Amino acid sequence: MHPFIMLLIVTLLFVGIIILWFIYKKILLLIIGILLCLLLLFILYFFRDPNRQVPDENNIIVSPADGRIVEIKYDQQLLSFDKKFIKVAIYLSLWDVHINRIPMEGEIIFQKYSKGQFYPAYKSKASQNNESNLIGIKTRIGEVFVKQIAGIIARRIVSNINIGDNVYMGQRFGMIKFGSRVELFLPDDIKLTVSKGDVLRGGESIVGKFYEN
Repeated sequence: MHPFIMLLIVTLLFVGIIILWFIYKKILLLIIGILLCLLLLFILYFFRDPNRQVPDENNIIVSPADGRIVEIKYDQQLLSFDKKFIKVAIYLSLWDVHINRIPMEGEIIFQKYSKGQFYPAYKSKASQNNESNLIGIKTRIGEVFVKQIAGIIARRIVSNINIGDNVYMGQRFGMIKFGSRVELFLPDDIKLTVSKGDVLRGGESIVGKFYEN
C-alpha cells in the first residue's frame, strides 16, 4: 500500500472516531482515537525522508541504507558471477530511515527480484532465504551490487529504477517497509572504512575508498 493511502485511511478513521466520541462520549472511542493517533504519528515517522549531505569526494562508496552493520564477509560469491566480493550487511530497525540510496554513480545493468521467506533481517540466513531484490551497477571500478532484503515484518520491497538507468551517488532508488536488511557487494580490492557494529547513514556515511590507476 502506498504511504499516502495508508496515511489517508488512518487519518479518516481517526477523524471519524473523534466525531463519534464527541457525539457519544464513550471511553472506548477515546481509547481507539488515541491508538489511531499514535499509529498516525508512527507512520509519519517511519516514512520520513530526510535530505542527506552526500560527501564531495570522487573515490568513495557511500552506504545504501541507514542502520547497523551486522556482517562483513570477504570472498563472497554472488549468483553466477565468476568473481568474489566484499559483502557489507546492514540491518535496519523499525526506527531507522528506510529510504535506500545508490552507493556509487554508474549504470543499472542488472535487477532480479526473488520471492522467499521472512526471517528476522538481522540473521545471516535472511540473506539467502528471504524475499529480496538484487540491483547491479556498472561503475568505473567494476560491478557494485545492492541487495534489498525483506524482514520478518517487512512485506514489501520498493525499487523505482530500471536496467539502463544512469544513477548517481546518494540518489534515492527505493525502500523496504517496516524493518529490513540491505547488503552491499563491492569489488574485493576496495578498502573498507567501516567495521561490524558501525551505525551508518544512507547516502552520507562512507563505506569504502578506492584508488584508480
